[in-house]
Amino acid sequence: MAEGKQLTERIGYSAWIAGVVQFFVIHGIAESAWARPYSRARNNISDLGNAHCALLSEPEPRYVCSPAHGLMNASFVTLGALLVVGVAMTRGALWRRGPGAAAVKLLLAGAGAGFVLAGLAPADVDENQHVIGALLIMGTGNIGLLLAGFGLASTISGPWRWATVLLGSTAITAFGLFLSGHYLDLGMGGMERVAAFPLLAWALAIGVHGLIRGAGRTHDPMPARVSTPARAADSDRRCPSRPARGVRVRPASAGSHVWQALVFAKASRQGGVAHAAPVTADSPATRHPAP
Repeated sequence: MAEGKQLTERIGYSAWIAGVVQFFVIHGIAESAWARPYSRARNNISDLGNAHCALLSEPEPRYVCSPAHGLMNASFVTLGALLVVGVAMTRGALWRRGPGAAAVKLLLAGAGAGFVLAGLAPADVDENQHVIGALLIMGTGNIGLLLAGFGLASTISGPWRWATVLLGSTAITAFGLFLSGHYLDLGMGGMERVAAFPLLAWALAIGVHGLIRGAGRTHDPMPARVSTPARAADSDRRCPSRPARGVRVRPASAGSHVWQALVFAKASRQGGVAHAAPVTADSPATRHPAP
């Protein structure tokens, strides 16, 4: 049962890692396919998925022509699906129990659904559906990221919680600035990335952390051997000098040392060498009545 649960969690963490990595790889491929240089400051992320070449005026003037738009939209859908899989399969090891954590997971899954919508409906094909997808990503997803700092399991260390809250706060603030047209010299595309990428960075980091932590749990040292009556009896046979179980042996007293000295003195007068008998539980000097 425990191994099955750990396997499920590893699949969830791996889904997050695979989804985010493939997205950024394909983002770079689609970006490099542009005849006119793609600008991360002036162009939206969605411009990589637009199906037609056109000069757009809203929200900022720019020329859009993405030859690899099909690949980019497939990456959006893949990312969204893997984010949902990760949320569903990272269970007790990552999240607290209760309605609060359940709400956080629902919000994060909403971000995954938003990526799927954005990939299925490019901005120049179905703008309304695409906008709904963007709101799910940068609206509900970022709220979920902020609240995730309070919904993580108690086994997750404090720095991870505070980093999660910080990423969520940054993303929500950037989304508000993006909607209001205040780009702070980052450009429209730059501010959009500050609003959208913290969630992806968090999913990647938590995924890697979860896999490493899970690998540590599977390599715990073997438990200590438990002594059994049969093993104890075998040990007694190998070590006959050890007193029998239940016999109380007191440490040798000063009287026992005097008795040994007398034995050696007597042997010396007789011209022989005597070997003093070991002091045991039955020796006269150490035998005491049980209290």
